[in-house]
Amino acid sequence: MSAKHFAGRLPGAWRRTFYTSRSLRKPISENGAGAERAWTNPAYHHTRWTGRSVFALTATASLLGFGLASATLQGPPKRTVTLFDSKTPTPQYASLDEMEDALKEIRRELAKNGEEEDIISTDPEDLLAHGYSEWSTTNPDGLPVAVVYPRSTDQVSILARVCHKYRVPIIPYSGGSSLEGNFSAPFGGISVDFAYMDQIIQFNKDDMDIVVQPSIGWQDLNDQLSRMGSGLFFPVDPGPSAKIGGMIGTNCSGTNAVKYGTMKDWVINLTVVLADGTVIKTRRRPRKSSAGYNLNGLFVGSEGTLGLVTEATLKLAVVPEEFSVAVVTFPTIRDAASAAAEVMQTGVPIAAMEIMDEVQMKVVNLGGATAPRVWKEEPTLFFKFSGTKTSVKENITRVQAIAKNNKGSNFEFAKDLREQKLLWSARKESLWSMLALRKEGEEVWSTDVAVPFSRLADIIEVSKKEMDDLGLFASILGHIGDGNFHESIIYNRTKKEELDKVEKCVKNMVKRALDMEGTCTGEHSIGWGKKDSLLLEVGPDTLGVMKQIKSALDPLWIMNPGKIMDLP
Repeated sequence: MSAKHFAGRLPGAWRRTFYTSRSLRKPISENGAGAERAWTNPAYHHTRWTGRSVFALTATASLLGFGLASATLQGPPKRTVTLFDSKTPTPQYASLDEMEDALKEIRRELAKNGEEEDIISTDPEDLLAHGYSEWSTTNPDGLPVAVVYPRSTDQVSILARVCHKYRVPIIPYSGGSSLEGNFSAPFGGISVDFAYMDQIIQFNKDDMDIVVQPSIGWQDLNDQLSRMGSGLFFPVDPGPSAKIGGMIGTNCSGTNAVKYGTMKDWVINLTVVLADGTVIKTRRRPRKSSAGYNLNGLFVGSEGTLGLVTEATLKLAVVPEEFSVAVVTFPTIRDAASAAAEVMQTGVPIAAMEIMDEVQMKVVNLGGATAPRVWKEEPTLFFKFSGTKTSVKENITRVQAIAKNNKGSNFEFAKDLREQKLLWSARKESLWSMLALRKEGEEVWSTDVAVPFSRLADIIEVSKKEMDDLGLFASILGHIGDGNFHESIIYNRTKKEELDKVEKCVKNMVKRALDMEGTCTGEHSIGWGKKDSLLLEVGPDTLGVMKQIKSALDPLWIMNPGKIMDLP
């Protein structure tokens, strides 16, 4: 990336305005728990809303969804899936009048169940915040007609039962930090925001597990475990604003995945509300069970297309005795990737290993989020070591040798906890730093793939060269310890030439990953934006099996429709 591509991208550059909570929103506490982001499209920035315009917007959202559904059903046939498609019914969703009747019935049923407060919102800002994402790679047209803020599993069950009766789409929402249009509402319907369901229900210290509601953030959970002096923590660590429900829905991972695995490895059982309001538990509380189908594996990663998770029992890990954090720079991105692959191939038990190219390091410096620290603007590996004091020391020595053999230099260690947080902060602030550098009208396209270790250096080097050759303001970063890396690209969607370049770059990256026996997404999941990539990856017959499972659990296709797979 040449220096000219950084011109004008200073910390004071334009930032897109965001709206905060309304009366139904959970207030932001001092430590940030329960905080919500409500992003808006700049086109709506100065709109003043009246009661009539609220109704008009709601009607428009529903009709947009209806129009898209009709186009999907009546347009030319798309891909033919060879298995099961003939058994899949054609979805027919509620009309606007029927959706209004459904909302009235939900209110009546909740009142009969003892809920005095109106937990349904049709506030235009709420609708925008639950149908449009500032950082998503794709935002299909359409908005929910209402947002519901349930307080319990029983209320979610009532909501689902009524929506099933009227054929109203249901879209789950927790942290709102997904990147592939996962919580968009292309067919209208009701967004279910779990903001008020953010509690620890039961803590079993001796069993090293905990039962939580879906909207507790992983950072808030760990803060509470620390304040209790439990000596335990939840190790899955994606973006700072991620919450447990969304993490389950996308089977997310994070920087600790190389040592601790992904979300699927930490779920013991789930409480799930199915499409017709039926409430099930996937398992009991033992960590090990061979009783019947592995339903955890079915719901984790299903993005709310099969049911709504209202409680989760999670495993916890022991806080390690010793931590250390280090960074090391390399002359090229290939050298850094080769060093990372060798660390994994030689079996060094690191806690985390992240990569950022020279563009991303410059972005962090420009963004100023880690000031006063100024980073070397070179391809960089970040290492986290944990364990006993002896094992940490031994692992550091081994990694230093590997880095040196791959032209690594400037190996720098944190001296204390404050420096550990500072060194690691560059990786955690990467996306926010990129967002801060946008000019007016620009967006950030962030997407990921994963490949086997032996192909990491190849795909990263080729992908980076293509981005530079196309003249894109783009960076590479990611959880390289498990073969997962990301491209973040700033572009202007209204400029066709820029959009074409970005789409070409992303499609080529996905194709390369699949050619290398990789996957189209390591942790962002499919959502609305990567359905074509999923078909390329698994093929029509495997996708047909997924559709059959979907039809069995959700025959009306009302659960987060249009995500993972197209409507039949």
